[in-house]
Amino acid sequence: MAKRVGMEVAIAASEAVALCNIDMAAVYPITPQSHIAEHLSDIIADGRIDAEFVTVESEHSAISCVAGASATGARVYTATSSQGLMLMHEILPIVSAMRLPVAMGIANRAVSGPLNILNDHTDIMNQRDAGWVVLFSENGQEVVDLTIQSFKIAEHPDVRLPTCVNIDGFQLTHVVEPVEFPEQKLVNKFLPPRKPFATLHPDKPATMGTFAMSDIFPEVMKAKDEALIGAKKVVLDVFAEWKKLFGREYRPVETYMADDAEFLFVTMGSMGETAEVAVNELRKEGIAAGLVKIRLWRPFPLDEFRAAVKKAKILAVMDRAIVHGGMGGPVGVEIRSALYDEKTRPAVHDYIMGLGGRDVAVTDFVKMARASLEAFKKGVRKDYEFYGVRG
Repeated sequence: MAKRVGMEVAIAASEAVALCNIDMAAVYPITPQSHIAEHLSDIIADGRIDAEFVTVESEHSAISCVAGASATGARVYTATSSQGLMLMHEILPIVSAMRLPVAMGIANRAVSGPLNILNDHTDIMNQRDAGWVVLFSENGQEVVDLTIQSFKIAEHPDVRLPTCVNIDGFQLTHVVEPVEFPEQKLVNKFLPPRKPFATLHPDKPATMGTFAMSDIFPEVMKAKDEALIGAKKVVLDVFAEWKKLFGREYRPVETYMADDAEFLFVTMGSMGETAEVAVNELRKEGIAAGLVKIRLWRPFPLDEFRAAVKKAKILAVMDRAIVHGGMGGPVGVEIRSALYDEKTRPAVHDYIMGLGGRDVAVTDFVKMARASLEAFKKGVRKDYEFYGVRG
């Protein structure tokens, strides 16, 4: 029988990893990811699962360590945040190029400087082109479910790519929420033992990730790109299997009251639930508002997103990062590109908001909606703006 408990979300993430029968983990603690590392090490030290926890001296070592273990055929996990993810940057595209199914949790936090330990999405957006499958969670239950699913997606023979689950730091990692943990026997059915394509072993020497000259390098990049794009079908299949076994449904793009909406918020991560309340408030005012939530960031769910917004006149994109010197936030830039060839496309108003953990309340969402509607009515182009920033 499934167990439903109230638990800190970071701890719940570790418990979800423990259900996946991992062989090893290497995690260097960094706020606000530390509770994932600490609790997972306790689980392994207490003998609750048969796995190795490798203590390392940095995040660069952590990702290198799990990459090596994955190459031997082990099921592996790591986690990080902010500057830690930046320190992993050198290795991230190597892991995807070598087609190693590493699973990673990212407790999203602002990238320095100045130093800030609170939440935004600047850490993962700096790594968006590393060739990883990238998922965003909205609440504690999704963290548990997507963490388990991330292993199955990564290890699928048609994918074999590293997969990360983004968990908003503090706003999600450190809150206590009711979560339901699936039974171990059902997780075992959903996630059978890993069957690697090739492995490193001293008895049978092999080479992985060798030097590539220009006569083969472009082909490797093309193969990685095609694998990542093709991963969407596997993600859909895994979501469908999860619903069949556990009853909870996931989609690459989630919607709320969007069918008849002329105005749509676009969010990723934990702010989706705040935006839902704002939609309810706007509906009370007679405004046909709705919400689109992007769950699968890479590969980008182009068809699903276009279908979700096809009736809207205005999109207010909630960007928690900025492309400095560019044309707004990374999500806004992506969405404009996705809609460029559409014959009837909505106006895209990109709001840079919530940086460094700044609170964005329901009233703020309502204000942004009204401002976008007013600008649209006047025919004012509103490419992007920093919301609520003084000066």
